[in-house]
Amino acid sequence: MATNADDNIDSELGAVLQGQRSAADESGWNWDKLRSINYYLQHSDRCKDMAARNEYDGVAYFMRAYFYYVKVRRYGDVPWYNQVLTSVSQELLFKPRDDRGLVMDSIMNDLDKAIRLLPAAKSTARVTKWTALALKTRVALYEGTYRKYRGMNDADKYLKQVAEAGETFIKESGYKLYTTGPSPYRSLFNSLDACTEEVILARLYSQTANVMHGIPFAIKNGRQGFTKRFMNHYLMADGTRYSDKAGWQTDGFVAETTNRDPRMQQTVLCPGYIQTGASKVTANDLTALTGYQPIKFVGESKYDGANKAFTDWPLFRTAEVYLNYAEAKAELGTLTQNDLDISINKLRARAKMPDLDMNEANATPDPLMQEYYPNVTQSTNTGVILEIRRERTIELTMEGFRLWDIFRWKEGQQLTKPFYGCYFPSEGEYDMDANGTNDLLLYTEDKGNFKGTVKKLGKDLILTNVTSGNIHALDKIKVTWDENRDYLWPIPASERVVTGGKLTQNPGWTDSTNFD
Repeated sequence: MATNADDNIDSELGAVLQGQRSAADESGWNWDKLRSINYYLQHSDRCKDMAARNEYDGVAYFMRAYFYYVKVRRYGDVPWYNQVLTSVSQELLFKPRDDRGLVMDSIMNDLDKAIRLLPAAKSTARVTKWTALALKTRVALYEGTYRKYRGMNDADKYLKQVAEAGETFIKESGYKLYTTGPSPYRSLFNSLDACTEEVILARLYSQTANVMHGIPFAIKNGRQGFTKRFMNHYLMADGTRYSDKAGWQTDGFVAETTNRDPRMQQTVLCPGYIQTGASKVTANDLTALTGYQPIKFVGESKYDGANKAFTDWPLFRTAEVYLNYAEAKAELGTLTQNDLDISINKLRARAKMPDLDMNEANATPDPLMQEYYPNVTQSTNTGVILEIRRERTIELTMEGFRLWDIFRWKEGQQLTKPFYGCYFPSEGEYDMDANGTNDLLLYTEDKGNFKGTVKKLGKDLILTNVTSGNIHALDKIKVTWDENRDYLWPIPASERVVTGGKLTQNPGWTDSTNFD
C-alpha cells in the first residue's frame, strides 16, 4: 500500500513526515522471524529429500536476505546473525552492530544461494529463482544508489550486480509485461487474480477462504490524494513535457488531465472515469485531499467496503526489474539505447507512449525534474537518469517504493514541500467531468440551490490564494526534516540499555540512556 511521501498523501500523513519517530517507542527492532529462519537452516540437513531440501533452503536464504534488507534500510548498521542464539550465547546476544557493508555482502551472498537453489518454474504463490533475482535487483539498487548519493565506497559494486541480475532476468525468465485489453495498466491492478505474464510473486486473496483486504476502502475513506508534484511527472501523450506548455501552472482539472500519458487516466480519477463494472461516469467530487483521487487497485464498487476486496497484491513484478536495470546502468554510465529498448521503452510501449531517446534526454534535461531532484548526479547522463526517475514515479506509484526512493536518492528535503492539488482560478461553478454540466461549486458566502458537490472555501477547501489557486492539503500540519538524522530510524532505547550501550545510537537521534 502507498506510504505518505511527496507523491501521495492521506489524512494521517504519518510519523516520518511529521517528525514523530523516537527511540522511546521504536518498534521495528524485532528478530523473531530471523530466529525461525536460522533454526530451519541449522536443521535442514535432517531432510533426506534433496530436491525438497534445496528448494526450502533457497526460500530460507531468500527470506533472510529480505529480512536483513528491511533492517539495513531502516537502521543502517545492524548485528548480523546466521545462527540460532540461545541463553548461553551471551557474547553474540549483546554484540555491537556490524558494519553495513558486511551485512549487505551477506545479504547478496544469501540471494546468490537462493538463486542457485530455487526452482525456475514460475509461480505467483511461491518464491522462485526469478523472485530471488528480482529481489537482488531491488536490494542492490537501493544500496548502490544510497552509497553513491552519500559518497560512500562500493556504490558501483552493487550497481553492477543490479545490471547483471537484471540482464539475466530479462534474457532468461520468460516474463513480460501484461498488455491485454485497452487499459492493461489499470487491469493489472484490479484483476482478481494476479496477471502471471508480469507478476512474479503476489500476496493472494480469496473470497472463498475469507482472506480479503480493504485497500479500495482505505483509498476513499482515508481521502488519499496524489499531489500536484506527482501529476506533473506525466508527459503529454505525444511525449513532450507538460511543463513546456504555456500556462500549465494554472490549468484546471479538465485541461491538465487531457492528452496526457494514458497511464494517468488508468491511475487517477480523470474526466470520463467509469468504475469497473459500472455504466455511469463518476465525477471528481474532491473526496481526495488534493482533488486527485487514486483509482489504482480499485475494482468494482461492491469491493469498496472494509475488507471486501480480494484482488491479488503484486509483491514483485517485471516492470520493477526493468526500472531497476535501467537506473543502475544509467548511474553506472554504461546505459545504451538498447538497454532502454529492452526495459523502459517496453513500459512506454504498453502505455502507448513514444520511446525514450537517450541522446535527446541527455541533450536537454527537464528543468522541472531537475527542480524536483536537485541532488541528482550531474553528468552526461543526467537527463536520462531524470527520465528514468519520471518513469519509475509513474509506473510504481502506490506500490510502496516512493519514500524509499526519496531516501536512497538523498532527496529528503523534498518531503517538506507543500502538498498542493488541483488549481481553481476563482470561486464559482465547475464542470469536473467535462460533460457540459457543472457539478462542483466553490463558494465563500452563498451556495444557493446548486445541485452537485459543494465546498466552502476556507472551511471545506483551502486554496493557496484564499479564493483562487491550488488546493493546499494538510496546510496546518508542519512537515519536518533533519537531513543529518532522518534517513535512518532510531535504535530503541530499551535495546541499548539491555546491551549496556554496545548498540550505538544512529546519528542525530537522542534517547533517555546515559550511553554515548
